[in-house]
Amino acid sequence: MKANAKDICMAEAKGTEKVAKAENEAQYKPSAKHSYKVNEVKADAAYKTAKEKCDDLAGNAKDVCVKDAKAVHVKAKADAKVTKVSNETSMAKSDKVAEARKDGTKDVNEANYKAAKERCDTLAGDVKDRCVQEAKGKYGQK
Repeated sequence: MKANAKDICMAEAKGTEKVAKAENEAQYKPSAKHSYKVNEVKADAAYKTAKEKCDDLAGNAKDVCVKDAKAVHVKAKADAKVTKVSNETSMAKSDKVAEARKDGTKDVNEANYKAAKERCDTLAGDVKDRCVQEAKGKYGQK
């Protein structure tokens, strides 16, 4: 295998191992905490593999790839947090779920904005400025 192909393979293998361990723990001791851990480990494993795949690229394409991978990672972690909070039982459950969703949405929008802004870097002048402004509007950034 070539150098980066081996790195990708190793990242996938390590990720699969970590996910399997987390799933075994969740199956052995079922709880909201362990379910969250499984989702978190899956998100981390996918992110590390995606980052390794970005190493095959160069320049702005690589930067965009890394930002896109980060955006997907942030969304997966936010979804895991919302799931964890919604699985908890309490009187203020709906408030906690709403707050977790709000925080998650903010983080996801910020990560998506960074990825979109990175894509705009391939442009120049007014076109780039318009691209950045559209990204700000789309993802609620100031």
